[in-house]
Amino acid sequence: MAELNCGATNCCYNKDCYCCKGDIMVGGKHASEKDDTCCESFHDRRNDSYTSSLDHACKTISIDCEAVKCIYNSNYKCNADHVDIRGSHANGSKETSCGTFREAK
Repeated sequence: MAELNCGATNCCYNKDCYCCKGDIMVGGKHASEKDDTCCESFHDRRNDSYTSSLDHACKTISIDCEAVKCIYNSNYKCNADHVDIRGSHANGSKETSCGTFREAK
């Protein structure tokens, strides 16, 4: 489990820059840079009827990851100690990104 800092403030799961969902999916199967990734779990709080899965935000979270070219991806799981999700003005998952992504060389 990684310590998650979520900058996607429009997401219904975001509470004080932490996530209330319990787990997330980072997309970007063919990603070779941060902007090619996204938080597939993002749901816009303004346009969605979803509510937080947990009553309180968690500092650490399980992260499934499709970005197979990332150095932190191990069998579709993120093994980074800390993950930053970006997208402060996102209206959809494609407007978010994983700021921790590093392409394996």
